[in-house]
Amino acid sequence: MATDDEVLASDREFTWTNSDFSRIKALIYKHAGISLHDGKHAMVYSRISRRLRATGHSSFRDYLDWLEQTGGAEWQEFVNALTTNLTSFFREGHHFTELERMVRAGGPRDWKIWCSAASTGEEPYSIAMTMAEVLGINGQFRVWSSDIDTKVLQTAARGVYKLESMKNVSTAQLQKFFLKGKGNSAGMARVKPELQKHVEFFTLNLIEEGWPLKEQFDIVFCRNVMIYFDAATQRQILARIHRVMKPQGTLFVGHSENFSDARTLFTLRGKTVYEKV
Repeated sequence: MATDDEVLASDREFTWTNSDFSRIKALIYKHAGISLHDGKHAMVYSRISRRLRATGHSSFRDYLDWLEQTGGAEWQEFVNALTTNLTSFFREGHHFTELERMVRAGGPRDWKIWCSAASTGEEPYSIAMTMAEVLGINGQFRVWSSDIDTKVLQTAARGVYKLESMKNVSTAQLQKFFLKGKGNSAGMARVKPELQKHVEFFTLNLIEEGWPLKEQFDIVFCRNVMIYFDAATQRQILARIHRVMKPQGTLFVGHSENFSDARTLFTLRGKTVYEKV
């Protein structure tokens, strides 16, 4: 078994030890609640190496010492580097079918939705498109969209995507909700302002107290987020989500997430669809 100070890789650009990994693991858990397992060594080395280069440090130890003493804005860069942002338009399509059914059944009213892991924007825009197709582009709905990663939120706010990444967006949706690029922007599409006005992006760390959410939400999307947290952190976040939802509000979660241990908060209503207790 490797000791904490054992050198795991010395033939790379930067020497990498168990101690380096353990420190990073503890710091990202403290600041973002993300629980890294030992299979993440290569990923962590690769991503934090970029921060060493960007900040001019020659070792992980020096960088982490500096981060803990005078990190400042670098803390956000550190967190950004270790978050995973796998997303796509209309990912896990059955959720959008259910969302459409719910909104048609509920009828026109002021729908309030929170997308708690907005990433680069595909998910909140998919939600907004679904809402607009039922209620009309000028319907009463708003999609509050948060993420801990500030860089992906910048991409989301721009709302510009490669057409090749939009295979799940129908031709009709593409024409209705996007502007196709021309000239130097050929092969790209931008979200139309009429849809974008329904979506608001902001930074939020799910493990921090005092969420800046003043609404009570009809629907919350928290998909493929909890897999990065341990059981105690999951329970804490679920309790906070429960508090910002309307009675009998709906929670959509990821395909690999199961909250059977939170029966006092949510009850399973369908495939990865929960209702607030």
